[in-house]
Amino acid sequence: MKDKQLRLFTFIVLAYMLLAFVWWSVLLFTKNRDAFQAKVELQKMGMVAEGLVTTEADFYSSERYLGLEKHYRRQEYMIIGESLALILSVLAGIYIISGAFKREMEAARQQRNFLLSITHELKSPLAGIRLVLETLLRRSLNAEQIQRLGENGMRETDRLTKLVEDLLLSARLETAYQPNREPIDLEELLSDCLERMRHKQADFQWIFTCTDHVPVIEGDKAGLHSVVTNLLENAAKYSLPPAKITLSLRKIDNHWLEISVCDEGMGIPDAEKAKVFEKFYRVGNEDTRRTKGTGLGLFIVREIVRAHKGVIELTDNKPKGTVFNIRLPLFHFAAEAVK
Repeated sequence: MKDKQLRLFTFIVLAYMLLAFVWWSVLLFTKNRDAFQAKVELQKMGMVAEGLVTTEADFYSSERYLGLEKHYRRQEYMIIGESLALILSVLAGIYIISGAFKREMEAARQQRNFLLSITHELKSPLAGIRLVLETLLRRSLNAEQIQRLGENGMRETDRLTKLVEDLLLSARLETAYQPNREPIDLEELLSDCLERMRHKQADFQWIFTCTDHVPVIEGDKAGLHSVVTNLLENAAKYSLPPAKITLSLRKIDNHWLEISVCDEGMGIPDAEKAKVFEKFYRVGNEDTRRTKGTGLGLFIVREIVRAHKGVIELTDNKPKGTVFNIRLPLFHFAAEAVK
């Protein structure tokens, strides 16, 4: 509420300044014209008294009048130019302030969403781990029950560990992240990511295709593993089983490697496509969305892809769903691998 009041007050002040500039411009223009007309009349009377001119035509063609008119026109242009410059400056200020306010409001909204989501994401696994420990302490269980509880506890621990790792990685990506280059068999890496997801989310139809032989490249294995895992998790998060999720790898014109993740989920509106890669941004808000997450996944994906000199594109799947295409420059990595 205070932000809106401050914004309203700022716009009122700027509007007043704009009107004041217009008024003073008109006033200066009028005063300059009146001063010119007074000088013309005075000059005319003087020249008539001196006998230099006898008619109006003689006066208006004289050098003295032409000099006065030239000076008047110069002042007129100066007033108009300075007035336009001031008015444009105020309008630019209004535009900049409005844009800054919108960015601040968006950042505040994203921060609120992040705090709500991170609170939930932290409390949920901690509550699950606490429940497992309390059950083990207070009840006598057989080996099968202990095994099942232990597996549940491990899942919650893995979830909490991934959250912490994502937070740390997102901080590194904004400051000092450099890919740790090592030889990578992308076909093997992608196949491993898919198998892990197939084990975790058995209700989906997981498909992996690799149409061409892909050479071993150099890159950050852990980083690219995180990229693919985040995209696959997103595909499962926003789809309903038994939807089909396809992971593919191919070469393009012997210059690029393309990794694609295609789902049959809810899709992403066009207005949101450019925003989903921003840090903490999530479609909708924490009060209405049901899916879990912190808004870090796609930010991490974009930054790691950029660090590998690649690009990521987001398109619609037909008839529904989303397609993420990642292109990595093949020869860039191949050259690095040869060295």
